[in-house]
Amino acid sequence: MDAIKRKILLVEDDETLAKVYKDRLELEGFLVEYANNGEGALEAAIRFEPELILLDVMMPRLNGFDVLDILRNTPATKNAKIIMLTALSQAKDAERAKQLGADELLVKSQVVIGDVVNCIKHQLGMTEQK
Repeated sequence: MDAIKRKILLVEDDETLAKVYKDRLELEGFLVEYANNGEGALEAAIRFEPELILLDVMMPRLNGFDVLDILRNTPATKNAKIIMLTALSQAKDAERAKQLGADELLVKSQVVIGDVVNCIKHQLGMTEQK
């Protein structure tokens, strides 16, 4: 019997990094949809109905904080788990993400992909976080 695949929306404007994440998440058994900008993320979030959104902060046009704010104020997406990924390691960014309703904020330079996968599984209640 096939388990239902958990749906993740990956929002990342760096295509090389996005491919690495998408490949690894699919290898882990997730169904992954990809958007490379904030506007695409909003459209995909409504259409794809992901359980979890991996959201880059720094993007052209609509940044991750704006996308997060809109997602949290949209009935269809307000309950999705949202993990923000940022190149910025400033406390004010972590505070802003928390205020806007992010479930977690990870600094790209401080995590490897395995950490991100573990965080996703933890947020989805699939594992105990170490």
